[in-house]
Amino acid sequence: MSRTARRAERLADAADARLPVLEGGTLLRKAFPEHWSFFLGEIALYSLLLLILTGVWLTFFFQPEMREVVYTGSYVPLQGVAMSAAFDSTLHISFDVRGGLLMRQTHHWAALVFVAAIGLHLLRIFFTGAFRRPRELNWAIGVTLFMLSLAEGFAGYSLPDDLLSGTGLRIAQGIMTSIPVVGTYLAFFAFGGEYPGHDIITRLYPLHILLLPGALIALVTAHLILVFHLKHTQWRGPGRTNRNVLGKPLYPQFTGTSAGLSLTVFGVLVLLSGLAQINPVWTYGPYRPDQVSTGSQPDWYVGFLEGALRLVPPWETNVAGHTVMWNVLLPAVVLPGLLFAVLYAYPFVEQRLTGEWRHEQHLCDRPRERPVRTGLGVAGTVFYGVLLLAGANDIMAQVFRVSVDALTWILRVALVAAPVLAFLVTRWLCRALTAAERERLAEGVPTGDIRQSVTGGYESDHEPVESFRPGAPRRPLTGARTGTPARTPRAPEHPDR
Repeated sequence: MSRTARRAERLADAADARLPVLEGGTLLRKAFPEHWSFFLGEIALYSLLLLILTGVWLTFFFQPEMREVVYTGSYVPLQGVAMSAAFDSTLHISFDVRGGLLMRQTHHWAALVFVAAIGLHLLRIFFTGAFRRPRELNWAIGVTLFMLSLAEGFAGYSLPDDLLSGTGLRIAQGIMTSIPVVGTYLAFFAFGGEYPGHDIITRLYPLHILLLPGALIALVTAHLILVFHLKHTQWRGPGRTNRNVLGKPLYPQFTGTSAGLSLTVFGVLVLLSGLAQINPVWTYGPYRPDQVSTGSQPDWYVGFLEGALRLVPPWETNVAGHTVMWNVLLPAVVLPGLLFAVLYAYPFVEQRLTGEWRHEQHLCDRPRERPVRTGLGVAGTVFYGVLLLAGANDIMAQVFRVSVDALTWILRVALVAAPVLAFLVTRWLCRALTAAERERLAEGVPTGDIRQSVTGGYESDHEPVESFRPGAPRRPLTGARTGTPARTPRAPEHPDR
Protein backbone atom coordinates (compact mmCIF):
# COMPACT_ATOMS: atom_id res chain seq x y z
CA MET A 1 0.00 0.00 0.00
CA SER A 2 1.34 3.44 -0.94
CA ARG A 3 2.03 6.19 1.58
CA THR A 4 -0.83 8.28 0.20
CA ALA A 5 -3.27 5.38 0.52
CA ARG A 6 -2.16 4.64 4.10
CA ARG A 7 -2.60 8.32 5.06
CA ALA A 8 -6.08 8.40 3.50
CA GLU A 9 -7.06 5.23 5.36
CA ARG A 10 -5.78 6.66 8.65
CA LEU A 11 -7.74 9.88 8.12
CA ALA A 12 -10.88 7.87 7.38
CA ASP A 13 -10.43 5.78 10.51
CA ALA A 14 -9.93 8.89 12.61
CA ALA A 15 -13.06 10.47 11.12
CA ASP A 16 -15.08 7.36 11.93
CA ALA A 17 -13.79 7.42 15.49
CA ARG A 18 -14.44 11.17 15.69
CA LEU A 19 -10.86 11.76 16.93
CA PRO A 20 -8.57 14.56 15.74
CA VAL A 21 -5.52 13.57 13.71
CA LEU A 22 -2.50 15.39 15.02
CA GLU A 23 -0.84 15.81 11.65
CA GLY A 24 1.65 18.66 11.69
CA GLY A 25 -0.25 20.78 9.19
CA THR A 26 -3.64 19.97 10.72
CA LEU A 27 -2.46 20.94 14.21
CA LEU A 28 -0.94 24.21 13.04
CA ARG A 29 -4.19 25.14 11.28
CA LYS A 30 -6.37 24.36 14.31
CA ALA A 31 -8.86 27.22 14.72
CA PHE A 32 -9.28 29.26 17.90
CA PRO A 33 -12.33 31.58 18.16
CA GLU A 34 -11.79 35.25 18.93
CA HIS A 35 -13.31 36.98 21.96
CA TRP A 36 -11.78 38.91 24.83
CA SER A 37 -13.24 36.55 27.46
CA PHE A 38 -11.34 33.62 25.94
CA PHE A 39 -8.06 35.25 27.02
CA LEU A 40 -8.77 34.85 30.76
CA GLY A 41 -7.41 31.32 30.77
CA GLU A 42 -4.28 32.45 28.96
CA ILE A 43 -3.72 35.20 31.52
CA ALA A 44 -3.81 32.54 34.23
CA LEU A 45 -1.35 30.42 32.26
CA TYR A 46 1.16 33.22 31.80
CA SER A 47 0.81 34.32 35.42
CA LEU A 48 1.67 30.76 36.43
CA LEU A 49 4.70 30.83 34.16
CA LEU A 50 5.89 34.07 35.77
CA LEU A 51 5.26 32.56 39.21
CA ILE A 52 7.49 29.60 38.35
CA LEU A 53 10.28 31.82 37.01
CA THR A 54 10.33 34.19 39.98
CA GLY A 55 9.77 31.35 42.44
CA VAL A 56 12.83 29.47 41.18
CA TRP A 57 14.91 32.63 41.62
CA LEU A 58 13.64 33.15 45.18
CA THR A 59 14.54 29.60 46.23
CA PHE A 60 18.25 30.45 45.87
CA PHE A 61 18.02 32.96 48.74
CA PHE A 62 15.14 31.88 51.00
CA GLN A 63 15.87 29.71 54.07
CA PRO A 64 12.79 27.72 55.20
CA GLU A 65 13.90 27.36 58.81
CA MET A 66 12.35 28.39 62.13
CA ARG A 67 15.59 28.41 64.14
CA GLU A 68 16.09 31.68 65.96
CA VAL A 69 18.70 34.16 64.71
CA VAL A 70 19.50 37.81 65.45
CA TYR A 71 19.02 40.19 62.55
CA THR A 72 22.15 42.04 61.44
CA GLY A 73 21.04 43.20 57.99
CA SER A 74 20.71 46.67 56.52
CA TYR A 75 17.16 47.41 57.73
CA VAL A 76 18.02 49.49 60.79
CA PRO A 77 14.69 49.36 62.76
CA LEU A 78 14.97 45.56 63.13
CA GLN A 79 18.71 45.27 63.80
CA GLY A 80 19.38 43.20 66.91
CA VAL A 81 15.86 41.73 66.96
CA ALA A 82 15.49 37.96 67.39
CA MET A 83 13.57 36.31 64.54
CA SER A 84 13.34 33.08 62.59
CA ALA A 85 15.80 32.30 59.82
CA ALA A 86 12.87 32.39 57.36
CA PHE A 87 12.02 35.99 58.23
CA ASP A 88 15.70 36.95 58.28
CA SER A 89 16.19 35.58 54.74
CA THR A 90 13.06 37.40 53.56
CA LEU A 91 14.53 40.68 54.82
CA HIS A 92 17.84 39.78 53.17
CA ILE A 93 16.08 39.25 49.83
CA SER A 94 14.18 42.53 50.20
CA PHE A 95 17.06 44.81 51.19
CA ASP A 96 20.40 43.18 50.42
CA VAL A 97 19.92 41.14 47.22
CA ARG A 98 20.01 43.17 44.02
CA GLY A 99 16.53 43.08 42.50
CA GLY A 100 15.27 40.94 45.36
CA LEU A 101 12.38 43.18 46.38
CA LEU A 102 11.22 43.45 42.77
CA MET A 103 11.26 39.65 42.46
CA ARG A 104 9.36 39.19 45.72
CA GLN A 105 6.67 41.66 44.74
CA THR A 106 6.42 40.28 41.19
CA HIS A 107 5.93 36.82 42.66
CA HIS A 108 3.20 38.08 44.99
CA TRP A 109 1.35 40.12 42.35
CA ALA A 110 1.52 37.23 39.89
CA ALA A 111 0.00 34.94 42.53
CA LEU A 112 -2.93 37.33 43.03
CA VAL A 113 -3.51 37.66 39.28
CA PHE A 114 -3.21 33.89 38.82
CA VAL A 115 -5.97 33.12 41.31
CA ALA A 116 -8.14 35.96 40.00
CA ALA A 117 -7.74 34.85 36.38
CA ILE A 118 -8.71 31.27 37.23
CA GLY A 119 -11.76 32.51 39.12
CA LEU A 120 -12.88 34.77 36.26
CA HIS A 121 -12.20 32.00 33.75
CA LEU A 122 -14.44 29.65 35.73
CA LEU A 123 -17.16 32.31 35.84
CA ARG A 124 -16.93 32.73 32.06
CA ILE A 125 -17.28 29.00 31.57
CA PHE A 126 -20.19 28.83 34.01
CA PHE A 127 -22.21 31.72 32.58
CA THR A 128 -21.73 30.58 28.96
CA GLY A 129 -22.44 26.91 29.65
CA ALA A 130 -19.03 25.78 28.40
CA PHE A 131 -18.97 23.07 31.09
CA ARG A 132 -21.53 20.87 29.31
CA ARG A 133 -20.88 17.62 27.53
CA PRO A 134 -18.18 16.72 26.55
CA ARG A 135 -16.30 19.18 28.80
CA GLU A 136 -17.38 18.04 32.27
CA LEU A 137 -13.90 16.65 32.97
CA ASN A 138 -12.27 19.93 31.98
CA TRP A 139 -14.63 21.78 34.32
CA ALA A 140 -13.62 19.46 37.17
CA ILE A 141 -9.96 20.08 36.34
CA GLY A 142 -10.56 23.83 36.43
CA VAL A 143 -12.27 23.67 39.83
CA THR A 144 -9.40 21.55 41.15
CA LEU A 145 -6.90 24.07 39.79
CA PHE A 146 -8.74 26.85 41.62
CA MET A 147 -8.73 24.88 44.87
CA LEU A 148 -5.03 24.06 44.58
CA SER A 149 -4.20 27.67 43.72
CA LEU A 150 -5.85 28.77 46.98
CA ALA A 151 -3.76 26.27 48.93
CA GLU A 152 -0.60 27.24 47.04
CA GLY A 153 -1.21 30.94 47.67
CA PHE A 154 -1.80 30.42 51.38
CA ALA A 155 1.36 28.30 51.70
CA GLY A 156 3.50 30.93 49.99
CA TYR A 157 1.88 33.74 51.96
CA SER A 158 2.82 31.96 55.22
CA LEU A 159 6.49 31.26 54.44
CA PRO A 160 8.05 34.64 55.48
CA ASP A 161 6.99 33.99 59.10
CA ASP A 162 6.11 37.64 59.70
CA LEU A 163 3.50 38.80 62.21
CA LEU A 164 0.75 39.03 59.57
CA SER A 165 1.27 35.58 58.05
CA GLY A 166 1.78 34.11 61.51
CA THR A 167 -1.67 35.37 62.47
CA GLY A 168 -3.03 33.48 59.46
CA LEU A 169 -1.24 30.32 60.57
CA ARG A 170 -2.74 30.73 64.03
CA ILE A 171 -6.21 30.80 62.44
CA ALA A 172 -5.31 27.72 60.37
CA GLN A 173 -4.28 25.91 63.55
CA GLY A 174 -7.63 26.80 65.13
CA ILE A 175 -9.45 25.45 62.07
CA MET A 176 -7.53 22.17 62.31
CA THR A 177 -8.33 21.71 65.99
CA SER A 178 -12.04 22.36 65.33
CA ILE A 179 -12.30 19.08 63.40
CA PRO A 180 -13.79 16.51 65.79
CA VAL A 181 -11.65 13.59 67.00
CA VAL A 182 -8.69 14.04 64.61
CA GLY A 183 -8.25 17.82 64.72
CA THR A 184 -5.70 17.92 67.53
CA TYR A 185 -3.58 15.22 65.89
CA LEU A 186 -3.63 17.09 62.55
CA ALA A 187 -2.46 20.30 64.23
CA PHE A 188 0.33 18.50 66.13
CA PHE A 189 1.51 16.85 62.91
CA ALA A 190 1.45 20.08 60.85
CA PHE A 191 3.20 22.27 63.43
CA GLY A 192 5.50 19.62 64.87
CA GLY A 193 4.11 19.80 68.37
CA GLU A 194 2.34 22.36 70.50
CA TYR A 195 1.63 25.61 68.67
CA PRO A 196 3.60 27.40 67.26
CA GLY A 197 5.93 24.41 66.95
CA HIS A 198 9.14 24.35 64.93
CA ASP A 199 8.22 22.54 61.72
CA ILE A 200 5.36 24.38 59.99
CA ILE A 201 7.58 26.51 57.69
CA THR A 202 9.81 23.54 56.91
CA ARG A 203 6.75 21.50 55.92
CA LEU A 204 5.00 24.24 53.97
CA TYR A 205 8.11 24.88 51.87
CA PRO A 206 8.18 21.59 49.89
CA LEU A 207 4.43 21.87 49.43
CA HIS A 208 4.83 25.36 48.01
CA ILE A 209 7.80 24.79 45.71
CA LEU A 210 7.34 21.16 44.69
CA LEU A 211 4.13 19.23 45.35
CA LEU A 212 1.49 21.88 44.68
CA PRO A 213 3.29 23.42 41.66
CA GLY A 214 3.77 19.93 40.23
CA ALA A 215 0.07 19.21 40.60
CA LEU A 216 -0.81 22.59 39.04
CA ILE A 217 1.48 22.03 36.05
CA ALA A 218 0.11 18.52 35.53
CA LEU A 219 -3.51 19.73 35.64
CA VAL A 220 -2.80 22.68 33.34
CA THR A 221 -1.20 20.29 30.86
CA ALA A 222 -4.21 17.95 31.01
CA HIS A 223 -6.52 20.95 30.62
CA LEU A 224 -4.72 22.16 27.49
CA ILE A 225 -4.70 18.67 25.97
CA LEU A 226 -8.45 18.41 26.47
CA VAL A 227 -8.97 21.85 24.93
CA PHE A 228 -7.08 20.71 21.82
CA HIS A 229 -8.86 17.38 21.73
CA LEU A 230 -12.42 18.62 22.31
CA LYS A 231 -11.97 21.91 20.36
CA HIS A 232 -12.74 25.34 21.74
CA THR A 233 -16.29 26.55 22.39
CA GLN A 234 -17.48 29.52 20.32
CA TRP A 235 -20.31 32.03 20.18
CA ARG A 236 -23.22 31.34 17.88
CA GLY A 237 -23.15 33.21 14.59
CA PRO A 238 -23.17 32.85 10.81
CA GLY A 239 -21.43 29.66 9.76
CA ARG A 240 -20.85 28.47 13.34
CA THR A 241 -22.33 25.12 14.29
CA ASN A 242 -21.73 22.30 16.75
CA ARG A 243 -19.57 20.62 14.12
CA ASN A 244 -17.03 23.35 13.30
CA VAL A 245 -14.90 26.10 14.81
CA LEU A 246 -14.30 29.45 13.14
CA GLY A 247 -11.37 31.60 14.23
CA LYS A 248 -7.66 32.22 13.93
CA PRO A 249 -5.40 29.28 13.01
CA LEU A 250 -2.95 28.20 15.69
CA TYR A 251 0.00 29.33 13.58
CA PRO A 252 0.83 32.08 12.91
CA GLN A 253 -2.16 34.27 13.91
CA PHE A 254 -3.16 32.79 17.26
CA THR A 255 0.46 32.13 18.25
CA GLY A 256 1.32 35.75 17.56
CA THR A 257 -1.67 37.04 19.54
CA SER A 258 -0.91 34.73 22.46
CA ALA A 259 2.76 35.67 22.48
CA GLY A 260 1.82 39.35 22.59
CA LEU A 261 -0.56 38.68 25.47
CA SER A 262 2.18 36.85 27.39
CA LEU A 263 4.57 39.79 27.03
CA THR A 264 1.78 42.16 28.10
CA VAL A 265 1.05 40.09 31.22
CA PHE A 266 4.75 39.94 32.12
CA GLY A 267 5.24 43.67 31.50
CA VAL A 268 2.17 44.77 33.46
CA LEU A 269 3.01 42.57 36.45
CA VAL A 270 6.63 43.69 36.58
CA LEU A 271 5.60 47.35 36.21
CA LEU A 272 2.98 46.92 38.94
CA SER A 273 5.56 45.27 41.18
CA GLY A 274 7.93 48.20 40.73
CA LEU A 275 5.29 50.84 41.45
CA ALA A 276 2.82 49.29 43.93
CA GLN A 277 4.17 47.99 47.23
CA ILE A 278 2.70 44.72 48.46
CA ASN A 279 3.29 42.63 51.58
CA PRO A 280 5.92 44.85 53.29
CA VAL A 281 6.83 42.26 55.92
CA TRP A 282 9.38 44.54 57.61
CA THR A 283 6.57 46.81 58.82
CA TYR A 284 4.87 43.87 60.55
CA GLY A 285 7.97 42.45 62.19
CA PRO A 286 8.75 38.81 63.05
CA TYR A 287 5.98 36.56 64.30
CA ARG A 288 5.39 36.24 68.02
CA PRO A 289 2.57 34.04 69.38
CA ASP A 290 1.57 36.66 71.95
CA GLN A 291 1.03 39.42 69.37
CA VAL A 292 -1.46 40.07 66.56
CA SER A 293 -1.21 42.76 63.89
CA THR A 294 -3.88 45.42 64.24
CA GLY A 295 -6.29 45.37 61.31
CA SER A 296 -4.63 42.31 59.80
CA GLN A 297 -6.23 41.10 56.57
CA PRO A 298 -5.38 38.04 54.48
CA ASP A 299 -4.98 38.04 50.71
CA TRP A 300 -8.33 38.52 49.00
CA TYR A 301 -8.77 34.92 47.84
CA VAL A 302 -9.06 33.60 51.42
CA GLY A 303 -10.94 36.66 52.67
CA PHE A 304 -14.26 34.83 52.37
CA LEU A 305 -13.10 32.29 54.99
CA GLU A 306 -12.15 35.13 57.33
CA GLY A 307 -15.58 36.67 56.81
CA ALA A 308 -17.39 33.40 57.43
CA LEU A 309 -15.49 32.95 60.71
CA ARG A 310 -16.57 36.43 61.82
CA LEU A 311 -20.24 36.02 60.94
CA VAL A 312 -21.07 32.67 62.56
CA PRO A 313 -22.24 33.13 66.18
CA PRO A 314 -20.19 31.53 68.98
CA TRP A 315 -21.92 28.14 68.96
CA GLU A 316 -20.36 25.25 70.87
CA THR A 317 -21.58 21.77 71.81
CA ASN A 318 -20.13 19.44 74.47
CA VAL A 319 -20.38 15.78 73.52
CA ALA A 320 -18.90 13.09 75.78
CA GLY A 321 -16.38 15.51 77.19
CA HIS A 322 -15.41 16.87 73.77
CA THR A 323 -16.19 20.42 72.63
CA VAL A 324 -17.37 20.88 69.05
CA MET A 325 -16.73 24.50 67.97
CA TRP A 326 -19.46 25.07 65.37
CA ASN A 327 -18.42 28.70 64.97
CA VAL A 328 -15.13 27.46 63.43
CA LEU A 329 -16.08 24.07 61.98
CA LEU A 330 -19.08 25.29 59.96
CA PRO A 331 -17.54 28.35 58.25
CA ALA A 332 -13.98 27.07 57.76
CA VAL A 333 -14.47 23.35 57.05
CA VAL A 334 -18.09 22.59 56.13
CA LEU A 335 -18.74 25.72 54.03
CA PRO A 336 -15.69 25.36 51.72
CA GLY A 337 -16.43 21.64 51.36
CA LEU A 338 -20.02 22.35 50.32
CA LEU A 339 -18.89 25.13 47.97
CA PHE A 340 -16.52 22.90 46.02
CA ALA A 341 -18.95 19.96 46.09
CA VAL A 342 -21.59 22.16 44.42
CA LEU A 343 -19.06 23.36 41.83
CA TYR A 344 -18.05 19.80 40.96
CA ALA A 345 -21.63 18.54 40.74
CA TYR A 346 -23.31 21.45 38.97
CA PRO A 347 -22.60 20.45 35.31
CA PHE A 348 -24.10 17.00 35.85
CA VAL A 349 -27.14 18.27 37.76
CA GLU A 350 -28.01 20.98 35.23
CA GLN A 351 -27.63 18.70 32.24
CA ARG A 352 -29.83 16.07 33.86
CA LEU A 353 -32.53 18.63 34.60
CA THR A 354 -32.43 20.13 31.09
CA GLY A 355 -31.84 16.87 29.20
CA GLU A 356 -28.73 18.26 27.51
CA TRP A 357 -26.53 15.39 28.68
CA ARG A 358 -27.66 13.40 25.64
CA HIS A 359 -25.94 15.68 23.10
CA GLU A 360 -22.61 17.48 22.83
CA GLN A 361 -22.70 21.27 23.20
CA HIS A 362 -19.99 23.30 21.47
CA LEU A 363 -21.75 26.69 21.23
CA CYS A 364 -21.71 29.17 24.08
CA ASP A 365 -24.89 30.40 25.72
CA ARG A 366 -25.42 34.07 26.32
CA PRO A 367 -26.15 34.61 30.03
CA ARG A 368 -29.45 36.37 29.30
CA GLU A 369 -30.75 33.28 27.53
CA ARG A 370 -30.33 31.20 30.69
CA PRO A 371 -32.00 33.28 33.42
CA VAL A 372 -31.95 30.54 36.08
CA ARG A 373 -28.29 29.63 35.61
CA THR A 374 -27.26 33.28 35.43
CA GLY A 375 -29.32 34.06 38.53
CA LEU A 376 -27.65 31.25 40.44
CA GLY A 377 -24.21 32.45 39.35
CA VAL A 378 -24.90 36.03 40.41
CA ALA A 379 -26.38 34.83 43.71
CA GLY A 380 -23.24 32.80 44.40
CA THR A 381 -21.04 35.78 43.55
CA VAL A 382 -23.04 38.02 45.90
CA PHE A 383 -22.78 35.39 48.65
CA TYR A 384 -19.00 35.39 48.20
CA GLY A 385 -18.92 39.20 48.15
CA VAL A 386 -20.79 39.48 51.46
CA LEU A 387 -18.34 37.07 53.09
CA LEU A 388 -15.42 39.04 51.66
CA LEU A 389 -16.82 42.27 53.13
CA ALA A 390 -17.37 40.54 56.47
CA GLY A 391 -13.68 39.68 56.55
CA ALA A 392 -12.99 43.40 56.92
CA ASN A 393 -15.88 44.32 59.24
CA ASP A 394 -13.52 45.82 61.82
CA ILE A 395 -11.84 48.03 59.22
CA MET A 396 -15.19 49.16 57.78
CA ALA A 397 -16.55 49.88 61.27
CA GLN A 398 -13.53 52.07 62.01
CA VAL A 399 -13.63 53.90 58.66
CA PHE A 400 -17.39 54.53 58.64
CA ARG A 401 -17.63 55.00 62.43
CA VAL A 402 -20.33 52.39 63.02
CA SER A 403 -20.67 49.66 65.61
CA VAL A 404 -18.86 46.40 64.79
CA ASP A 405 -21.75 44.43 66.31
CA ALA A 406 -24.34 46.30 64.24
CA LEU A 407 -22.32 45.84 61.06
CA THR A 408 -21.90 42.13 61.82
CA TRP A 409 -25.68 41.68 62.16
CA ILE A 410 -26.27 43.63 58.95
CA LEU A 411 -23.88 41.33 57.11
CA ARG A 412 -25.48 38.23 58.67
CA VAL A 413 -28.87 39.29 57.31
CA ALA A 414 -27.32 40.21 53.96
CA LEU A 415 -25.65 36.80 53.71
CA VAL A 416 -29.11 35.20 53.59
CA ALA A 417 -31.21 37.88 51.90
CA ALA A 418 -28.82 39.40 49.34
CA PRO A 419 -28.23 36.20 47.28
CA VAL A 420 -32.00 35.53 47.07
CA LEU A 421 -32.66 39.11 45.97
CA ALA A 422 -29.78 38.95 43.49
CA PHE A 423 -31.21 35.76 41.96
CA LEU A 424 -34.69 37.23 41.52
CA VAL A 425 -33.45 40.52 40.07
CA THR A 426 -30.99 38.80 37.70
CA ARG A 427 -33.60 36.35 36.43
CA TRP A 428 -36.06 39.18 35.79
CA LEU A 429 -33.40 41.28 34.07
CA CYS A 430 -32.34 38.40 31.79
CA ARG A 431 -35.92 37.78 30.70
CA ALA A 432 -36.49 41.50 30.13
CA LEU A 433 -33.34 41.79 28.00
CA THR A 434 -34.36 38.78 25.92
CA ALA A 435 -37.86 40.17 25.35
CA ALA A 436 -36.45 43.58 24.37
CA GLU A 437 -34.06 41.92 21.93
CA ARG A 438 -36.86 39.95 20.28
CA GLU A 439 -38.87 43.14 19.91
CA ARG A 440 -35.87 44.90 18.40
CA LEU A 441 -35.38 42.12 15.87
CA ALA A 442 -39.07 42.09 14.97
CA GLU A 443 -39.54 45.85 14.60
CA GLY A 444 -36.07 46.99 13.61
CA VAL A 445 -34.00 49.92 14.86
CA PRO A 446 -35.58 53.40 14.95
CA THR A 447 -34.02 55.71 12.37
CA GLY A 448 -35.19 58.92 14.01
CA ASP A 449 -37.47 59.76 11.06
CA ILE A 450 -41.18 60.34 11.64
CA ARG A 451 -43.79 59.60 8.93
CA GLN A 452 -47.37 60.79 8.80
CA SER A 453 -49.92 58.22 7.71
CA VAL A 454 -52.91 58.90 5.44
CA THR A 455 -55.15 58.96 8.50
CA GLY A 456 -53.12 61.77 10.07
CA GLY A 457 -51.26 59.65 12.58
CA TYR A 458 -47.49 59.58 13.06
CA GLU A 459 -45.16 56.58 12.95
CA SER A 460 -41.46 56.25 13.63
CA ASP A 461 -39.47 54.76 10.80
CA HIS A 462 -37.36 51.64 11.42
CA GLU A 463 -34.57 49.86 9.60
CA PRO A 464 -33.31 46.29 9.88
CA VAL A 465 -30.82 45.41 12.61
CA GLU A 466 -27.32 45.30 11.15
CA SER A 467 -24.99 45.11 14.16
CA PHE A 468 -25.02 42.07 16.42
CA ARG A 469 -23.11 41.19 19.57
CA PRO A 470 -21.31 37.84 19.77
CA GLY A 471 -23.84 35.03 20.06
CA ALA A 472 -26.86 37.25 19.47
CA PRO A 473 -29.67 35.70 17.37
CA ARG A 474 -29.86 36.95 13.78
CA ARG A 475 -32.96 37.01 11.63
CA PRO A 476 -33.50 38.82 8.31
CA LEU A 477 -36.23 41.42 8.70
CA THR A 478 -38.72 42.31 5.97
CA GLY A 479 -40.86 45.36 5.51
CA ALA A 480 -39.23 47.43 8.23
CA ARG A 481 -38.78 50.47 6.00
CA THR A 482 -42.20 50.26 4.36
CA GLY A 483 -44.15 49.79 7.55
CA THR A 484 -45.30 46.23 6.82
CA PRO A 485 -44.97 43.86 9.74
CA ALA A 486 -41.81 41.78 9.95
CA ARG A 487 -41.77 38.14 10.81
CA THR A 488 -41.29 37.36 14.47
CA PRO A 489 -37.85 35.79 14.94
CA ARG A 490 -37.63 32.35 16.37
CA ALA A 491 -36.53 31.89 19.95
CA PRO A 492 -32.83 31.48 20.70
CA GLU A 493 -31.35 28.03 20.28
CA HIS A 494 -30.99 27.53 24.02
CA PRO A 495 -34.04 28.89 25.86
CA ASP A 496 -34.19 28.73 29.61
CA ARG A 497 -35.68 25.47 30.78
